[in-house]
Amino acid sequence: MMKQLQPPGWAAPRGYANGIAVRGTHVYVGGQIGWNASQVFESDDFIDQTRQTLINVRDVMACADAGPQHMVRMTWYVIDRVEYNARLRELGAVYREVMGKNFPAMTCVEVSALMEERAKVEIEVTAVVPD
Repeated sequence: MMKQLQPPGWAAPRGYANGIAVRGTHVYVGGQIGWNASQVFESDDFIDQTRQTLINVRDVMACADAGPQHMVRMTWYVIDRVEYNARLRELGAVYREVMGKNFPAMTCVEVSALMEERAKVEIEVTAVVPD
């Protein structure tokens, strides 16, 4: 069971949920970045790295029989909020391509750097698979 939490009178969020209540098996996906399964970056482009990061998140969730529909919380760390905001249309397209129309509670913050020098985005997720 998953219920979106939307206070009365609040404007509807776009691309995320304000909150989610859920029961089931919790799945915690540690921060994933835009390198492939061999830990090699194939691109330095923000959108390409985001696509790969989302694929990595999806692949880790699959190990627990979870999918994008089970995400309840997502935290994004980006090194350039200006680029993030400037490329929202492309970002939305790649998000829907990989994750579909599943919009968890989400936080996005700009950080000065990530642990891997070439990484432009890191994403961590909490998912809950219903009982």
